[in-house]
Amino acid sequence: MFRRRRREDAGPGYDSGTAQDEPELYGGPDDPDTGEDSGGQEDASGPGDQWDQRSGPWDGAGSYPQRDRIDFGSLLVPMYEGIEVEVKVADGVGVWITVRRGDSAIELMAFAAPKTSGLWEEVRQEFAEEVAKAGGDSREVQGPFGVELHARLHPGGEGRRGQLEPVRFIGVDGPRWFLRGMIRGPAARHPELARPFEELFADVVVVRGDHPAPPGDLLEIRLPQDAQQALEEQLAQEQQGGMAYPNPFERGPEITETR
Repeated sequence: MFRRRRREDAGPGYDSGTAQDEPELYGGPDDPDTGEDSGGQEDASGPGDQWDQRSGPWDGAGSYPQRDRIDFGSLLVPMYEGIEVEVKVADGVGVWITVRRGDSAIELMAFAAPKTSGLWEEVRQEFAEEVAKAGGDSREVQGPFGVELHARLHPGGEGRRGQLEPVRFIGVDGPRWFLRGMIRGPAARHPELARPFEELFADVVVVRGDHPAPPGDLLEIRLPQDAQQALEEQLAQEQQGGMAYPNPFERGPEITETR
């Protein structure tokens, strides 16, 4: 199944499932829709940001549990019952992977990272600054993978003031790679709904490879052979019909596989 949607960057964003303008981020600590009080930033002390190679996410160069996973090149994504896996494609290249379960989803992106330090602390600060500049609200919270960022985003266009949508940003620094997850939908608010996504995130295998890449570069996502063939056929049909992507900021097709 293929669908066209706008392409967004790798920073804070919200995709409600339809093409729309860039989200407006806003909200305050007393907003009633979040179910949280105005106690300010939670204590984020604890395990910190250290990757635990014994519990995942897994490094492709090491050992990891063998199970059914889809091979997207830099990411091996586990397949569980009841989930839907989508690949966001721009200009024929995979940009990120979204795993849906019910009304919730987690977005997965992997980046190259320095040998001696991680990216997550810096990325969290950048996300928080972007949210604040847009008049939004975010805070650091201790989660199962260390410190994560909880934010509230507005899925509507400019000037809209409907219900706020909470989003959880999860990050793990591995050996020369950084894996980012963004949980949205009801699972971003309810721990019991988030647990399957946390388990899936922990079961992802990141294949960094030996090739040099600047820190922060997105690791390549390759489509499975059957999906790549279907994409090429669709692109050929669109070119024959005079259809073309108007600019590199437009999303290309979206590949979906359901189990």
